[in-house]
Amino acid sequence: MRDNSTTTYGSVAKSFHWLIAALILTMIPLGIVANGMADADPLKPTLFSIHKTMGVFIFFVALARIAWAVMQPKPGALHADRKAETFLAGLVHWLLYASLILVPLSGWVHHAATTGFAPIWWPFGQGLPFVPVDETLAHTAGSLHIIFERVLVVSILLHFAGALKHHFIDKDDTLRRMLPGHTEPGTPPEPAHSNAAPLVAVGVYAAAIGIGASLGLFTHETIEGVELAEAQGEWVVQDGTLGITVRQLGNDVEGSFAEWTAAINFDETPNGDGKYGDVEVTISIPSLTLGSVTQQAMGADFFDAQNHNTATYRADIFAQDQGYVARGMLTIRATEAPVFLPFTLQIDGDTAVMEGQTRVNRTNFRIGNGTQPTEGSLAYDVVISVNLTAKRG
Repeated sequence: MRDNSTTTYGSVAKSFHWLIAALILTMIPLGIVANGMADADPLKPTLFSIHKTMGVFIFFVALARIAWAVMQPKPGALHADRKAETFLAGLVHWLLYASLILVPLSGWVHHAATTGFAPIWWPFGQGLPFVPVDETLAHTAGSLHIIFERVLVVSILLHFAGALKHHFIDKDDTLRRMLPGHTEPGTPPEPAHSNAAPLVAVGVYAAAIGIGASLGLFTHETIEGVELAEAQGEWVVQDGTLGITVRQLGNDVEGSFAEWTAAINFDETPNGDGKYGDVEVTISIPSLTLGSVTQQAMGADFFDAQNHNTATYRADIFAQDQGYVARGMLTIRATEAPVFLPFTLQIDGDTAVMEGQTRVNRTNFRIGNGTQPTEGSLAYDVVISVNLTAKRG
């Protein structure tokens, strides 16, 4: 029998039920195991990709299941006279239906609002419509995902306990009518469902979010920033972007530093050594945002922002065949390495527009040497890009 009746569930509803049950009982342990693995473990991104891909699949299966349930009659309660039990059963079912949508959706929004780390394995891209790449949104969605997942787990445990109680204590057909091959009981149950259950389910979710907020889940922990001194130079930066791009698991992860200063001295006419000027850049490391790996980038094996909260670049400026090049030393984590930054420059009166890009090897600055010694998951090359507009002081 494909359709539901007033006494039992049809084959479609049963298939949906057991398929989602199998997926959830696989996905939750998978997420727990992956989350507990060390960042350097090469298997961690793979497990998270499986977890995320299964979550997206569950989301669409849950939508189909809910659509089917709306079109079908719901078998009545076998003990409609037990008002409290009937209400609790209805409440758990509403919590389960909501969780099947909210848990994967919040995880999907978290994934879409950030970049990098463990892609979803499907051909339709990693973003979502109307979901910008935003670190605050990603953190909020990630916190909601944790809260909703807890509600889902509790609901599953209650649902499982109720089914066992009906089967072993009441010895009725509540569990059997969801099993394959079950035939309808002789006496139709009374169609009793609680209208208050969905409202109480909303209240349960609101309370769960409140508890999560009180535990600090929505608090975004950041490393204390650095107050940079005002740069002193012949040119004053009006606006600009200092960005980096790392390649993780074969995908580019783009980020930028929000706080940095540049003391620029430049003259269109070179001195006797062929030098056109010099530049000193100071960067606040904690101001970096780098998609899903921002917190990891701040860690001891990477930028080590707790102990080295600034980076500096001091260079002289020379002309080259096309544009100019800054030749100097970049210091990160108290480690120096030479860096050449070719750039173009357009000067219009007292306004200059500069754009440049270069590549550096992260291992030259002891970044990731401990946990990512090879390019297996994190490439050696890091792209540094800068563009700015400056006015002559």
